[in-house]
Amino acid sequence: MLGRLPGVRIPGDDEIRRLHEKHAPTREAFELVHTHCRIVCSIAEQLLARDGLGLDAELVRAGCLLHDIGVYRLYDAEGNLDHARYVRHGVLGHELLREEGFPEEICRFCSCHTGMGLTREDVRRQGLPLPPGDYLAVSGEERLVMYADKFHSKTTPPTFVSASSYARQVRRFGEEKVAAFGRLREHFGTPDLAPLVTAHGHALV
Repeated sequence: MLGRLPGVRIPGDDEIRRLHEKHAPTREAFELVHTHCRIVCSIAEQLLARDGLGLDAELVRAGCLLHDIGVYRLYDAEGNLDHARYVRHGVLGHELLREEGFPEEICRFCSCHTGMGLTREDVRRQGLPLPPGDYLAVSGEERLVMYADKFHSKTTPPTFVSASSYARQVRRFGEEKVAAFGRLREHFGTPDLAPLVTAHGHALV
């Protein structure tokens, strides 16, 4: 899967915002998830502005703005997020976008951005509540969205995450995940988070 296939319609910002508003169970959930997606988009676009990547900027933007939409399906009727099943937000987002009529190329940004990618063996070994399979970013656009996502977290309160902090965090899943992050960092570069920290007021950890 390499870039955008001819004839695939890419949703614009207004359409994507309406999708978030449609599926968000509360205003608080919308603000948390949509703001995170916009921040990830800003990080990806900063990296895209550097020479030599040759990626589809419109596809990357849509992928960033939609990648976490499945989180809304983890809220209960009282507005509480099911943290125990959070790893499912990717496949839930994939299902949501498919139900909305989007092609696989768009849906995959949801299911293929978690961590440094999840393999069938990861799912088995960790006992994850996911259908057996590989959930891996393949195209350059998918890899950039996955990478940019690592630099911001929807914690309470939300935080920006430095490259060194993320490398430490992901080590618990194995040295191969650290190495995969390192390869993405070498390929895409390290974003300058300072302007975003100032703009959003989220701490950098």
